Amino acid sequence: MCIPVVEVDVSYQTRELAIVTGASTGIGYELAAQCARNGFDLIVAADEPEIESAAGNLRSFDVEVIAVQADLATEEGVGRLASAAQGRPVAALIANAGRGLGGGFLDQDFREARRVIDTNVTGTLDLIQRIGRDMRQRGTGRILITGSIAGFMPGTFQAVYNGTKAFIDSFALALRNELKDTGVTVTCLMPGPTDTEFFARAGMLDTKVGQGKKADPADVAEIGYKAMMDGEADVVAGLKNKLQVMMSKVAPAEMVAEQHRKMAEPQSGGS
Repeated sequence: MCIPVVEVDVSYQTRELAIVTGASTGIGYELAAQCARNGFDLIVAADEPEIESAAGNLRSFDVEVIAVQADLATEEGVGRLASAAQGRPVAALIANAGRGLGGGFLDQDFREARRVIDTNVTGTLDLIQRIGRDMRQRGTGRILITGSIAGFMPGTFQAVYNGTKAFIDSFALALRNELKDTGVTVTCLMPGPTDTEFFARAGMLDTKVGQGKKADPADVAEIGYKAMMDGEADVVAGLKNKLQVMMSKVAPAEMVAEQHRKMAEPQSGGS
């Protein structure tokens, strides 16, 4: 008596899982594509319905992709994303979700300013702690956090955003040191202006930086992914950005703030 052989797809049991936030467009989508291209299954998240179409595109890499639409500025949204793994170990957490806000601080709606803080800082740390604890317990894992070169500069007319990125840049390196003997690595990706929807969403299309030349998000993501896989501490994407960071470290803070004004002041981009 012949017993038929049933082929079972067990590839999902051997592929590693990555969570990528802010993955509907821009750097986040390209980071998710880097992971998929290299054989990771994915949980991708964003606070907009476009995450579903992004997930559909990522499935073309022949990996499993789960899309989660959630507001990561809220505890409920972070919890929904964390639970989507359903107990499956997370090999890589890419905390990329971020929000910007241009204009003078005293002219901003504080609810919008607080949402920048809750997305960039509070929600990011909440997610990292939830996933990072399990990584530490297992003794393995990679965390990539998207900071910014903006974190090195007093952000005139972008003060809240730059302040959050200063926090994130610092936090990432501190967390890395805390985890140095655990098997978990932490890498901070620090891009400069990148060709994404960030400036439109932040209301900065009329600024010099909003209208200026920007990096390709695919190139930035490739740099960040490689740094994460190599276990590097941090990486600044682009030679021009590296020079800008060096200058911001040696120039007086008042001078750096004035230079930022020239880039980010409303209507600085001209007509």
